[in-house]
Amino acid sequence: MTGVWKCVGIFAAGIFSGAALLKTLEREPGNVPGRFGLTRRDAEKPFDFDVEKFLEMGDPGPIHDKLVRHGYMSVYDRRTRTPAYTAETITKESLAQRDGNRKYSRFKEDEEVPQMYRAKLSDYYRSGYDRGHQVPAADCKTSQTAMDETFLLTNMCPQVGDGFNRNYWAYFEDWCRKLTNKFDEVTIITGPLFLPKKNGDGKWVVSYEMVGNPPSVAVPTHFYKVVIGTSKYSRTDNAAVGAFVLPNAVIDDNTALSTFKVPVEVIERSSGLELLHGLNASTKKDICSQVNCSLDVAAFKEHIDAKKRAAATAAADAKK
Repeated sequence: MTGVWKCVGIFAAGIFSGAALLKTLEREPGNVPGRFGLTRRDAEKPFDFDVEKFLEMGDPGPIHDKLVRHGYMSVYDRRTRTPAYTAETITKESLAQRDGNRKYSRFKEDEEVPQMYRAKLSDYYRSGYDRGHQVPAADCKTSQTAMDETFLLTNMCPQVGDGFNRNYWAYFEDWCRKLTNKFDEVTIITGPLFLPKKNGDGKWVVSYEMVGNPPSVAVPTHFYKVVIGTSKYSRTDNAAVGAFVLPNAVIDDNTALSTFKVPVEVIERSSGLELLHGLNASTKKDICSQVNCSLDVAAFKEHIDAKKRAAATAAADAKK
């Protein structure tokens, strides 16, 4: 069992997700929807808690903001100041667009999030971490607005730079884009995890760094991607699915992608999300049975070098 499997698997074993708990509550007799969108039990006795009366003081929630952009959706966690998850769908046609250019984009705080709960540019300043895109800028070239929106901090997590965000994670993102050569649509769910590690006395402890002043943005221990390849004729039948969990750490270029492959259920239990329950389970396929689940690091580096050479040539020509 790999380190990722041990860490994720043990954490997964003891988690009952909030969404699953809510479903259980909804199944109990007497629970009915309240006007605030919550599930409540009809008052049966004079001293039963009156949720409607409590909420007259103000609804304490939400703790997440669902932010729908042109190229993706981010569900932002106000506690960690990072996305709980992001979702995007790419196609060969969408990736062929060239109407957005990252050289015109700037990292920005997201003004749709209340000031108190925003990740700020200053939080990342001299933190030692990259502002790591969860939805890559390269996936959103359909317009300059779509490109710019990928630079909102609600699409960022603190990521180790050299050896991860600028290397292995980038190769992984490139692998996801190349899946559009096989599938009509590729949907990618990406997000952070905060997983436990066994300490010296044998106890499992969740420990992670916070950056910012005051410390506000949580540094994930791991990141996940759930990748779904589908036909344009059906998004639920014959879907090819792969799930991966990577540590937020330097990863050697030669590490096999299969090292980080896990069942979708592991990510569900570790994140509290319910994933892909709308897919036809009887026709669902393992994505690695449909495509080669290995990263082409050499081709990625050559592509980047070619872009740099072209940029240098263009700059030199402009000076003539």
